[in-house]
Amino acid sequence: MRLVAFRKRLTRNTAEKENAMKALVLASGGVDSTTCLGLAVNKYGKENVIALTVAYGQKHTKEIEAARKTAEYYGVEHLYLDLEPIFRYSDCSLLKHSDREIPHESYAEQLKETDGSPVSTYVPFRNGLFLSSAASIALSKNCSVIYYGAHADDAAGNAYPDCSSAFHNAINEAIYQGSGGQLKVEAPFVSCTKAEVVKTGLELNVPYELTWSCYEGGEKPCGVCGTCIDRAEAFRLNGVKDPALDR
Repeated sequence: MRLVAFRKRLTRNTAEKENAMKALVLASGGVDSTTCLGLAVNKYGKENVIALTVAYGQKHTKEIEAARKTAEYYGVEHLYLDLEPIFRYSDCSLLKHSDREIPHESYAEQLKETDGSPVSTYVPFRNGLFLSSAASIALSKNCSVIYYGAHADDAAGNAYPDCSSAFHNAINEAIYQGSGGQLKVEAPFVSCTKAEVVKTGLELNVPYELTWSCYEGGEKPCGVCGTCIDRAEAFRLNGVKDPALDR
C-alpha cells in the first residue's frame, strides 16, 4: 500500500511540475511566432508564458507593434530586446541602414539567382543570436523551454538556413548542454509548411488579424514581397481569407 501511495504521490508531483513549467516564446508579431504563442498559452497557461520580441534594426516597427498587440491579446508578459548593433555590418535588405531593395518576388524565384546562398532578406545568423539571447533570459525567468516559429518553407532551398531541422537540432543541443540540462528549444513547425502552421492556428483561434508579416512598412501589406506571397498562399490553401487584410 505504501508503494502504491508513493507512486500516486510521484505521479501527482510530476503532473504539478509539468503544469508549472514556464515557456518563453520568440514573438516577432508574424504568423508563425504568433501561432507558437497560441500553442504555448494553450499548453502552459498564460501565467506561465513570456513573449520576447527582438529588434534587429529592421526598416520598420510594424512587426514589433504587432508583437505587442498579440502579447496583450493573450495576456502574457512581454519583454523587448534590442540587438540592432550586432547587425550593423550586414547589408541585408531588411535592415534600415542598407540601401538594397527588398525583392518583390517569391523565395523560389529569388533562389534561382542566389546559386544556393540564402536570399537577400536573410539576416546573418539571426535565429542563432535570438535563441542564444533568449536562453539567458529564459534561464533568468525560470523558463524550461523556448519556442520559435521556424518552418520548412523558410528552410527550403537554403533560403533561411537558420530555420532548418539541422540548425534546430544543433541549437537545441547546444542550449540544453550549455544550460546544464535546464532548458530546451522547441520548433513545433520545423517540419511543417506554412499552410500547416496556419491550419493549426485557425484551430487555436490565433488572432491573425493582429499580426504583420510584410517586409515593407506601409499602411497595408505590399502583397508582393516573399513573405507576403507565402502568407497569402498559406491562407488560400486553408480556404480562408487572411484576416489581416481587412483591417
